[in-house]
Amino acid sequence: MEEVLALTGAHGELASTLTGRGDWAIRFPAPAGAKFNSVITGSCTVRTDGLEHPISLRAGDSFLLTRPQEFVLATSAHAREQPASPLFQATAGRSAEVGPADQPVTAALIGGSFTFASRARELLLDALPPIIHLPAHADSAAMVQHLLTRIDQEARHGRLGASIVGQHLAVVLLIDIIRYHLAQDPDGTGWLHGLSDPVVAAALQTIHAAPAERWTVQLLADEAHVSRSTLAARFKAVVGLGPLEYLTRWRIEIGAHRLVTTDQTIAKIAEGVGYGSEAAFALAFKRELDVPPGSYRRSARWRS
Repeated sequence: MEEVLALTGAHGELASTLTGRGDWAIRFPAPAGAKFNSVITGSCTVRTDGLEHPISLRAGDSFLLTRPQEFVLATSAHAREQPASPLFQATAGRSAEVGPADQPVTAALIGGSFTFASRARELLLDALPPIIHLPAHADSAAMVQHLLTRIDQEARHGRLGASIVGQHLAVVLLIDIIRYHLAQDPDGTGWLHGLSDPVVAAALQTIHAAPAERWTVQLLADEAHVSRSTLAARFKAVVGLGPLEYLTRWRIEIGAHRLVTTDQTIAKIAEGVGYGSEAAFALAFKRELDVPPGSYRRSARWRS
């Protein structure tokens, strides 16, 4: 997972807090990347497109929204929705309060967001459901609460390196929530689920560690200590691609990342990801991403 997170450029934003009194409902704009929240006290619900019913959240519960879509936090289905942005503007996004001051606190939450590089949705986020609910009784829930509290403390006190500490803690939080999701969905497919299968994981780790090597299915099977046919069948069943198809995609993802983040020539990048010529790399790149490497680089730099 470390290699994929590096390519996605996962970056945790600083936490914000929300305190609600009485009955309320707040609509949040679609995040650019992913959004997470955890209930510190009280209870509320979260609803968004793709959910048949709102998810009930209680103290200790957390959720991760993985899609760029609006969502609503509420303590009552009948409360009038308010937009979130005006509530946070006065504190530059750090905190907000909603509801009459003379009413008791019905829910308090702490949360934040993740931003990613341009290929993150296909590499990581699309492999996840629209929303992951981490209940308080889950093994990792207490750690998520601890991480959120620490992120909030770093942001509030502004100590040396607070921003960097908060960003790294947020990525740890992301990994914990993804781990929980994988444990709850052992029969899912995709490269993430492949990490939970010992045979497939061995092949994935081999590919990630040395993508430029001239791997064959047999050589990957040797690394996983199984037969060629066993690896081919299990890899396809779990990941949804054959081992060499995945190898090609991984090489292209690394190449795309280097096109954007380095000044290496396309020929040098091609060599570094296992292609014998720039032309062979360009052909595979265009086949996978529908654009030549040079155009991809120019477009990415123009956007930045």
